[in-house]
Amino acid sequence: MSTVAKKAWSGTVTDEEQPKPPYRVGVALALVSFLWIGPYLGVQAVLLPSKVAVIAPSSKESVIAILSTSAMIVAALANIVFGALSDLTRSRWGRRTPWIVFGSIACAVMLIVVNMANTVVLLVLAWCIYQLFLNAIVAPSIAILSDMTAPRNRGVITSIYALGYSIGLYGGQIIGAQFLNKVTAGFIVMALLTLIAGPVGALGMREQSSLDMPKSRFDMHMVIDHFSFPVHHARDYYLALCGKFLIVSANFAISGYQLYILTDYMKQDSSQTSRLVSMISLCLMVTAIVMSAVAGPIADRIQRRKLPVVIASLFIAVGAFIPFLDNHPWTMIAYGVIGGIGMGTYNAVDQALNIEVLPNPDSAAKDLGILNLANTGGQVLGPVLSATLISAFGYQAIFPASTVCALGGAILVGLIKSVK
Repeated sequence: MSTVAKKAWSGTVTDEEQPKPPYRVGVALALVSFLWIGPYLGVQAVLLPSKVAVIAPSSKESVIAILSTSAMIVAALANIVFGALSDLTRSRWGRRTPWIVFGSIACAVMLIVVNMANTVVLLVLAWCIYQLFLNAIVAPSIAILSDMTAPRNRGVITSIYALGYSIGLYGGQIIGAQFLNKVTAGFIVMALLTLIAGPVGALGMREQSSLDMPKSRFDMHMVIDHFSFPVHHARDYYLALCGKFLIVSANFAISGYQLYILTDYMKQDSSQTSRLVSMISLCLMVTAIVMSAVAGPIADRIQRRKLPVVIASLFIAVGAFIPFLDNHPWTMIAYGVIGGIGMGTYNAVDQALNIEVLPNPDSAAKDLGILNLANTGGQVLGPVLSATLISAFGYQAIFPASTVCALGGAILVGLIKSVK
């Protein structure tokens, strides 16, 4: 962190203390986000569906929905708990770093366990435990954006963070697609990538000691403050949360069933599917990277957070609707390009918007963790929504539903009053 002088860590940085963006922190966050979400999405979107198709071929859609629902419940609790615990942590390595390192080690172990599971019950249990530890990385690392970045620099640093996030979001699926016929090797690679997330983050962020920060007395007031949903001055906070939930759901309703969309809806064989997954993910990744690089700095320059998020949501809606028009693979590639523009813009600005609607900076990790429930919940609800629609109406119903979710998210974000 760039500050004018060494001092006891207060947990926040002002514009005066940080005249230039802390690029080192941004790069560290980008690497951490790539190293957790890349393996997560590579497993969720490619390796896990492949494993489910072997264990339960006749009920694969239902099993994916069960995995998603159970994971959402675990993630909902884990986000709040690990966010609050990191807010309260006092150590020579800071508040966030110990949890990020712990989470990366535990997640790597659990990916190996997921690979070894040979029944639906064991697979669901292992996947839930993995989700639990994953949020020990996610909630504390997102709080670093609030802790170590001054308000004036958040657009730039969020853009750098979004670059890593976007590369992982789509690059993980590209990596996963290379192991479509070698699932065990794919799980091992994803576990190794996750394992290094914590050490890389610790070395790059160099979080200050939190030993001198005030400690909260353990009583009912502390528990309510740090382990509950905010209730005061939180209107815009909940609009941001609900808007994020719908926007992310729109994206993952498609990406969570991408493999089955290509094989069952678009009738592609194994080799064609592997090639198309890589191609679609590459389109999503390239457009997302480009927009991630430019959207944050532009948002800083025009001093707007809400408007770019609304525009991004509209792009996601348009991209999601295109495969409804035709069941040929070109429509999924078009979705990759247009949806990638939307998701890149969204990821570059969304976290900066989230920080600016926080009700209480002192509980930033917990409150950002709750906001991240919308992220995790959307990643789960999307596939659950898709499974329900597939059973009732067929694969074609996924796409208009995703479009409606994205438009709903845009409306909710547009209702936020405290952020331009």
